Amino acid sequence: MIDIPLLRDSFASTDSKIVMLVVDGLGGAPHPKTKRSELETANLPNLDRLAQESACGLTIPVLHGVAPGSGPGHLALFGYDPLKHIIGRGALEAVGVEEVDFQEGDVVARGNFCTVNPDGLLLDRRAGRISSELSEPLCYELDKIEVDSIDIRVYPVKDYRFVLRMRGDGLSHNLTEMDPQRIGVPLQNVKALSIEARATAEAANEFVRQARQVLMEEERANMVILRGFSGMPHLPSMARAYKLNPGAIAAYPMYRGLAAIVGMKVLPTGSTFDDEIETLVERYEEHDFFFIHYKPADAAGEDGDFDAKVTALEELDRHIPRLLELEPDVLMVVGDHSTPSIMAAHSWHPVPFLLRSRWTEGEGLETFTERTCAQGSLGTIGAVNVMPLALAHSGKLAKFGA
Repeated sequence: MIDIPLLRDSFASTDSKIVMLVVDGLGGAPHPKTKRSELETANLPNLDRLAQESACGLTIPVLHGVAPGSGPGHLALFGYDPLKHIIGRGALEAVGVEEVDFQEGDVVARGNFCTVNPDGLLLDRRAGRISSELSEPLCYELDKIEVDSIDIRVYPVKDYRFVLRMRGDGLSHNLTEMDPQRIGVPLQNVKALSIEARATAEAANEFVRQARQVLMEEERANMVILRGFSGMPHLPSMARAYKLNPGAIAAYPMYRGLAAIVGMKVLPTGSTFDDEIETLVERYEEHDFFFIHYKPADAAGEDGDFDAKVTALEELDRHIPRLLELEPDVLMVVGDHSTPSIMAAHSWHPVPFLLRSRWTEGEGLETFTERTCAQGSLGTIGAVNVMPLALAHSGKLAKFGA
C-alpha cells in the first residue's frame, strides 16, 4: 500500500481518529483435547460484543504458509510490503532503546541470553525469560569484552534481551544467525554471506566465544544467541505517505523501534498495558492515528502455555471498554501473526481481524475467534490491506481516478 505512488493524491488529512490495537501473536490453533483455540476457550465478552458491531476477517501477514517474525508482521499491518522492506531484528531493538549509540555504518544484532548444557546443546532459547534485574549485570560484564579493531558495545533491553553493537571499518550485516529455532541442538556459528562480511562474522563469533567464558558459571543465562544482524534501516515515512500524525505506544523496545523507523512519534509509557492505555488516554488529542501494542499473548504462546495465553487474552478483554470510551472513528483489533500454544512458536495460521467504524453494523458473528472471523465480510486478505481499510472507514482515503 505504501509503495503505490499512484494513490498518493488519494490520501486526505482529516480530524478523524484511528486506533490500531496490535495483539502480538493473536491467532492460535485448537487444543488437541478440547478442539478449541485460545480465543475460543477464553471468556471475552467485550471483544465478542465488539465483533458483533464490526467488519471481520482474517489476515495473511506475508504469504500463505509463511510464519512471519514480529517485524514483517507489523510492517504489513502498517502497509509496507514485508518482502520488499526487510529490517533486521537488531535494528528494531537498537532504535527502540534510547541509550543505544547506533550510527550509520554500525552493525547491530538482537541478543538473547539462553541456556545450554555442558555439551553446548540448547536447552532454553530465552534462559527462562530471566528478569532485567538478573540480565542487566550480565550485560555490563559482556560490555567489557574486547575484539581486535572492532568497537563492541552491549546494551540491556528488557528481560533476557540485549543489543550488540559493532563499530569499525568495512563492517557488513550480511550474516547468518545463531538461532536454530529449536532446542536440543547446538547453536550455529555466525557465517558471512558475502566476502565483505567475513571480518564481521569473525568478530561476532569471537564475541560469542568470550561471552561463553564470562557466563559459563551462570545457572540459566550461561550463553548468548545473536540474531537479526542489521545496519541502519531507511524506510519511507508512514506519516508523509498517508498524511497522518501517528503516535505509537509500546512497552517493549523493539516495537518502539519499528514505530520510529516508519515515521511514528513514539510516546513514552510505562511497562504494563495499563500504562499504555493511560498514555493513550492522556495523549489522545495529539494524534490522529495510534498504534498500541499488547505483548503477553505472544509470550505465553511462545512458551507453549495454552492456559496462560487464555488468561492473557482475558486480561486484554477488560481493557476494551476504555478504548471504546474514547470513541475513535476507527478501532481495529489485529495481530502481527499467530502464535499457537500447541506449537510454542510463530505460525502460518491466518490472524483474526476486526474493524469497527460508523460504517459497520455487524455481520451476525457472535464471537471474536479464528473460525467466526473466517465467516466475516472482509474474507481472508493480505495484512497490507488493513491500512487502506482503516483510512477509507475514517474518511482519509478519497476516490481514485476520475
